[in-house]
Amino acid sequence: MIVASAQKEHSQIYPQPGWVEHDPEEIWRCTQDVIGEALQRAKLSARDLAAVGIANQRETTVLWNRRSGKVVANAIVWQDTRVSDYVAEFTDRYTAGLRARTGLPLSTYFSSLKIRWLLEHVAGLREKAAAGEVIFGNIDSYLVWKLSGGVDSGIHVTDVTNASRTQLMNLRTLAWDQELLDFFGIPSAILPRICASSEVYGEAADPMLKGVPIAGVLGDQQAALVGQTCFEPGEAKNTYGTGCFLLMNTGEEIVESKCGLLTTVAYKLGSERARYALEGSVAIAGALVQWIRDNLGLIANSAEVDTLARTVDDNGGVYFVPAFAGLYAPYWKYSARGVIAGLTRYANKGHIARAVLEATAFQTREVVEAMESDCGKKLSVLRVDGGMIENRLLMQFQADILNRVVVAPSIKETTAMGAAFAAGLAVGFFKSTDELHQSWTADRTWGPKMDSAKREEMYRLWKKAVSRSFDWTD
Repeated sequence: MIVASAQKEHSQIYPQPGWVEHDPEEIWRCTQDVIGEALQRAKLSARDLAAVGIANQRETTVLWNRRSGKVVANAIVWQDTRVSDYVAEFTDRYTAGLRARTGLPLSTYFSSLKIRWLLEHVAGLREKAAAGEVIFGNIDSYLVWKLSGGVDSGIHVTDVTNASRTQLMNLRTLAWDQELLDFFGIPSAILPRICASSEVYGEAADPMLKGVPIAGVLGDQQAALVGQTCFEPGEAKNTYGTGCFLLMNTGEEIVESKCGLLTTVAYKLGSERARYALEGSVAIAGALVQWIRDNLGLIANSAEVDTLARTVDDNGGVYFVPAFAGLYAPYWKYSARGVIAGLTRYANKGHIARAVLEATAFQTREVVEAMESDCGKKLSVLRVDGGMIENRLLMQFQADILNRVVVAPSIKETTAMGAAFAAGLAVGFFKSTDELHQSWTADRTWGPKMDSAKREEMYRLWKKAVSRSFDWTD
């Protein structure tokens, strides 16, 4: 049950093509604002809270000065592609052994090369980093440090899920890997201490939460997996947000993907053994709706995409492959670029809107097929969450093109729920994952209705459109 909630948008910064940045200090100010607003709405204070949990955007890279608390530069966001040249430079030396340790391909996506870029492009930073004066974290580490007192008493930690997205942690030992640090040229002195996803890291020093245990940290997609109570191997969830992220719990087994997926840590609850997951990451999902709103002006707000798409009966043969910064899972083709295929004089903006929604569902099917191939199991039900599940047209098409049942939970804020579950388990507010599993209820279910011949023909044309996006850049 949600007692109160508050949200606040922060700035998206695009200094040049391919660069995406956030201002960490703005994020901290927004965090303080929404904490205060939520407490006020609920008429609660710090003494009413059992614990605090954090779910955060993964991979996004922040470096800040331990003594002054000031960030050295804007955060480099997971979507940023400025390190493309590094990918080309390091590819020949990134061996299968290194890939197996991290579960991740060499990519612009992860934190490792973003850290390297900052160390090489901010004057004097490498020396300060080696001395431990400058420290690194993803957004989780930065927020925990600020919440726990910053320059006065800040705790410099991260959890295993976020650490697994840096490309610097060994999946088996759950520790920073010196060979990987040497490979990427990153000093160990900047790194946070790796902890479980559910444990008491320390107490909040911020006045609004003073004395409350900070007891749960999960990367946002793993938080959604926990919030959807996917605690059994084979259970999976898909989050439809800016990007699209499908995670399947593989239990204590580390499954090395042969089909273009990522192997990652799902969660670690206290002293229990870590649980792992396969992940399919799609870079552009809800961001494509924002793009036709902001760049093309086809709609005034994101909710209007459904209305526009419903002005036509089908996509009119139009397919939109949103490879704006290359393709992620299962292709990992960085030279791909966005393509709208199948245009004729018949096509109108309604067909484009429909193709925009369908692109997310098609990409999800590609990831599901890769996941089933890696695991040797067929997914019967897909649990879904994120802002885009409010679009009923998309959810029905998702069930149709997957030929699977799609289920949305009663509580939509699954990332926040996952962080709350992790924090609550750490302080005994929740007794077990069984208790959490029993609390999960479905809000709406969509079953497939599409004729199988039509389903496969549409998917064939989608795959054809995807092939046209390959190798656009040199």
